[in-house]
Amino acid sequence: MKTIIEPFRIKSVEPIYFNTVEERKAILSGAFYNPFLIHSKDVLIDLLTDSGTSAMSSNQWAGIMQGDESYAGSPSFFRFEKTIQDITGMPLVIPTHQGRAAEKILFSIIGGKGKYIISNTLFDTTRANIEFSGAEGVDLICEEGKYPSIPAPFKGNIDTEALENFIKDKGAENIPLCIITITNNSGGGQPVSMQNIREVRRICTAYNIPMFIDACRFAENAYFIKLREEGYANKSIPEIVRELFSYADGCTMSAKKDAFANIGGFLAMHDESLALKCRNLLVITEGFPTYGGLAGRDLEAIAIGLVEVMDEYYLQYRIRSTEYLTNKLIAAGVPVMQPAGGHAVYIDSKAFLPHIPPHQYPGQALVGALYLEGGIRSVEIGSLMFGKYDADGILVPAQMELVRLAIPRRVYTQSHIDYVAEVIIEVFEKRNTIKGLRITEEPAMLRHFTAKLEQL
Repeated sequence: MKTIIEPFRIKSVEPIYFNTVEERKAILSGAFYNPFLIHSKDVLIDLLTDSGTSAMSSNQWAGIMQGDESYAGSPSFFRFEKTIQDITGMPLVIPTHQGRAAEKILFSIIGGKGKYIISNTLFDTTRANIEFSGAEGVDLICEEGKYPSIPAPFKGNIDTEALENFIKDKGAENIPLCIITITNNSGGGQPVSMQNIREVRRICTAYNIPMFIDACRFAENAYFIKLREEGYANKSIPEIVRELFSYADGCTMSAKKDAFANIGGFLAMHDESLALKCRNLLVITEGFPTYGGLAGRDLEAIAIGLVEVMDEYYLQYRIRSTEYLTNKLIAAGVPVMQPAGGHAVYIDSKAFLPHIPPHQYPGQALVGALYLEGGIRSVEIGSLMFGKYDADGILVPAQMELVRLAIPRRVYTQSHIDYVAEVIIEVFEKRNTIKGLRITEEPAMLRHFTAKLEQL
């Protein structure tokens, strides 16, 4: 097979500012060992997130110039609306300034004390918005999804047996929503199969529970279905996407992922009564229903990006790029999530740093080591992000201790990724010198964004 090349040419560039290990040591300490507190100019390769960090296409930039900034009834909104309707088959489209705003509106309406929101795995802001409403978020990841080093084709699936048992135990009347995250970000960027989505739909229908999709990376998930699931090899990505959404009552999306946009998101659904409530809250919190916290130029960029992302040459390159880095790390003995996910490489920091216990945050310690060694910024997805405290104030660790290296879309080249691999391998070779951390200051919710830590 010939080398899979980037399906684009570079038209504009921005500089990377290099610094030394000694400079990074002072920067890391000054940021209290939290990558979110490091200034972006001090980062060489930024893999903190793939959200809003994509490179937009020339068509998207041209679309930005066509953006109509009318407060109400902008033609940019109607292009945005029709694109989402065509892709999802959902008639009711509500723009928001980003995905968490869509979650905030949705869960403020359907959540509340005594309610349960079920998912394969909820991401951080989704869970926070559920909990802020008073409801409880419940993760029911499939068994194979719990073991990073054991490959399986669809490790992002919901455990459907556990789903049905949970509904019977808690009562369907207490479960206002089941939401499937595609791909499963907190579970290692792993895809969800069409068969699993169909089965979840069947169970939800039987108990009269609405089913939504967290669609941030819908195109990447569709490409995995095409590659790995029987009966889909000869179907186009738009066909697979349309079937996927046909099983859902609605969806939330951050357009900062699989729409290549720097900002934006939306809610889409079939339920007119729920949509009316969402729009009423939107006016209070985001803006008028035809802009929802976005400029007309953003609506144009999102509409174009949602179509561009379903190009199979792009998706082949995207998935292969992540697989390329994963395979280089596996060859060097670095413990990573297998198989490769769609948008990121996930290092198993529990296996990488077995000498650091969960209450000393091995993932966060590894994040710091990668920055120190090579200026790479990544993010912990483990006990700092998802750990809880019990009644005695003792940490209840997360199920997995992962470090995510999220690869921005159309931003870095193969030489950048080769450099990332070299840095990770160098850190792995001296992993026994890495020390654990303790928290010195933390907020009540979403602590990983602003917590301060110190080295033990």
